[in-house]
Amino acid sequence: MEINKYNAIVKKHTPKENILLNCLISFIVGGFMGVVGEILIELYAYYLHIPTKEASTFMIITLVFLGCFFTALGFFDNWVRFAKCGLIVPITGFAHAMMSAALEYRREGFVTGLGSNMFKLAGSVILFGVVSAYVFGILRIILMGG
Repeated sequence: MEINKYNAIVKKHTPKENILLNCLISFIVGGFMGVVGEILIELYAYYLHIPTKEASTFMIITLVFLGCFFTALGFFDNWVRFAKCGLIVPITGFAHAMMSAALEYRREGFVTGLGSNMFKLAGSVILFGVVSAYVFGILRIILMGG
């Protein structure tokens, strides 16, 4: 089969996505996640009588827990199909990436399964996050003069 014919068949059967609708849904869900985070911060600050900076840590822990919990129950993937980046970009996406890898290899045991595969995707996120922070820190020192 010619490559052009093959590409035409693939293009014909590839589902069309509504990019504008996907962006709108991601924006709304991501905004909702921000509101949930702020509500958690306010609740923790009020009921635990702690500063909002410390309450932010509890909010992150809660969102990571919920991301892992809903991934383990099998709900998170279905929600992401609807919400797109609105759930993947916040910290819940990081939790989902770690938990998905852990669940995928759980049958291989704690060390060779969970331990060695949990940070498969999350490790690259951490690595590039640290490297980019370092690079931008150096750029700031160079451009701002200290």
